[in-house]
This record gives sequence, C-alpha cells and structure tokens, in this order.
Amino acid sequence: MSSRKTGNHFVAAFFQSKVTRWTIAGGCVLAACLVFFAKPLSTAVLKRVINYRLSGMVHEFEDGLHAGLCGTGSPLADIKRAGPCIAVVAGKHLYIVDSGDGSTKNINLMGFQAGNIDAVLLTHFHSDHIAGLGELMLQRWAGGSNKLPLDIIGPEGVETVVDGFNKAYSLDTGYRIAHHSPEVMPASGAGGLARPYTLGPEEDASAVVVDTDGVKITAFKVDHRPIVPAVGYRFDYKGRSLVISGDTVYSPSLRKHANGADLLFHEALSPWMVKLIHEQARFFPFPSLQEVTEVIPSYHASPEDAAKIAGEANVAHLVLYHIIPPLPSPLLNSLFLGNAKTYYKGPVTMGVDGMLFGLPANSKEIILKTIL
Repeated sequence: MSSRKTGNHFVAAFFQSKVTRWTIAGGCVLAACLVFFAKPLSTAVLKRVINYRLSGMVHEFEDGLHAGLCGTGSPLADIKRAGPCIAVVAGKHLYIVDSGDGSTKNINLMGFQAGNIDAVLLTHFHSDHIAGLGELMLQRWAGGSNKLPLDIIGPEGVETVVDGFNKAYSLDTGYRIAHHSPEVMPASGAGGLARPYTLGPEEDASAVVVDTDGVKITAFKVDHRPIVPAVGYRFDYKGRSLVISGDTVYSPSLRKHANGADLLFHEALSPWMVKLIHEQARFFPFPSLQEVTEVIPSYHASPEDAAKIAGEANVAHLVLYHIIPPLPSPLLNSLFLGNAKTYYKGPVTMGVDGMLFGLPANSKEIILKTIL
C-alpha cells in the first residue's frame, strides 16, 4: 500500500473518530440537558395542556336555546356512545334530560358546567336513562359548591329513584364532607331532591313543569308501554323550541306536542338490524340476547316512525338519538335510516356524542357543530 493511500486512510480515520467523539459528546450534553430541564419543560407543556383543556370546558352560549348530545347510545354496549343524555341551555339556565351511563363526563368535556345545572328531567326510569344520576349529582354538588341538592324532575316514581341514589352515595358523601371544607362541600347541597309531577289520564296529557325567566318546559305522555310512566319534554324560549321524545313508539301525543318545533330529538331503532342480531344470537351462548332482541322493537320507534312524526308535526330539523343497535361505522347510517326520508323531507341528522345544536333567540337559524 502506498504512503499516500495510508495517509488518506489515516486522515479519514482521524476525522471519523473525531466526528464520533463529537457525536458522543453532543449526545451526552443533550441527554444531560434533557435530564436537567426535563421537569421544567414537562411542567411548561403540562400547564399549556391543562389550560387548553380547562378553557375548552368553559363554553359561552349566546341567548337562545342550545342542545348538546352528551349521550346517544342505548343499553347495548357501544364504545362510541354514552347512555342517553341531552343538555339544554335555555337563556341562563342549564337542564339535563336523562342521565345515561358515561354521560356526565361528556357534559363536562362539552363545556357544560355541571355545577350550574338547574335541574335534571327524567323521561322514564329504565336503567340506561338513570345510570349516571349518582355521578351527575356528585359533580353538580362539587362543581359548584352548591348549598342545595339537585332538583330531579320526573313523573311519579322519581322519588324512589332519587332516594335510592342518595342512599347509595351516602357513604361517599360523608367522606367528601370530612375531606373538604364546608365552603367547598356544603353538607346541605349533597345528592338530589325529587320533584314529582302528575299527568292526567288522557293519552296526550301534559303539564308545564318549569316556567321561569321566559323558559317553559312542558312534559307530555308518550307510549313506551309496558313502561309507564314515560314522557317527552318540550322546551320553549324566545321564539325557539326543541322537543325530546324519550323512549316511545310512534306517538300521536308526541306529534301534537312537537308541532312546529325547530328541533325534534327522537329515539330510533332499526327493526331489521335488530332482527339480524336476533337471528345470529342463536349461534352463541346468549339466550337473553335472543329474547331481548325479539321484544325491544315492540316498544321503540323506527327511523321511519320518527320521520313520520317530524313530517306530520312540521318540525324544522329531525335528530335521531338513542341509536339501536350500535353502528360500527357511519357508512351504515343510510342503511339505518331505511325509508325515513320518504316521510320527512327536511334535514335528518344521525346524532353522535359531542354534537351541539344552537337556536339563537328570535330567529330561524339552526347551528350545528361537533365539539368532541
């Protein structure tokens, strides 16, 4: 090997080793810096994340009616949907209709302040509509340091439900009172207070259950037999209106009380999809699933039923929620809807958790956005 080649190899080796030494040294310095600055950097990042999340949980609503879908699911397990729950802002007041499992988290994530809830209105006492009530009462108490319990408005029987949750949470209540100051956790504000009402014997009986600051909430009978009582609710405020069906089959009472509403939130079950589950269930060791999927279509409305009500009541926008069965993909929405658009020519929205509908006061505008 020539001396020139040897020299070149020597120079190359020298620089390579030097580069390697600098790389190693630089890596060590960087690692040391990361170790030294890890906590300050992490703290700064965490602060930004916390501020971002907290700011997202404070939502300002313009005057009018606003409805947030905090739960659009059913008793059937659905990873994308919490149990039935709709938050309604009417002027300066916040109401929650039903309290399905997992919905309280969505209430907070969507920017509704649990501590500011005026009342919860229950449509009926099926487990999927009340499962989250204990958590919601706790969040309202702690979130606002409220000195009075949460009003739970519902038809006769609501007393039993509220009493049960108050007893179930009584030990937890004692722990929290002991752990925190009376200013943060006033003992007088824990739990819920049942506010029952009675409807007349008529199939379309109704009663005004809230009338304050221009906000009127009307409860009316629906048909969810054999589940009795079962009701829907109509909200009216400054020329805007929205109606929540609760669980029901096609209901003339609902059609009457939804007349001319801006928004109708109607439950929906696809009979042919549920029948498909029923047929396949026999191949698996789930005998209860076979029986349940056989009978549930008899006391729930199909998308076509909901569309008929919307068309006959001349509502401006139909929103489907309490979706049965769970849909693994939005690509199935059109199949779920079936022939619904034959009966209603207005807009139909398949509700999903996180949707927020806005009805500005004294206008005809309907604003839709998704905030989850």
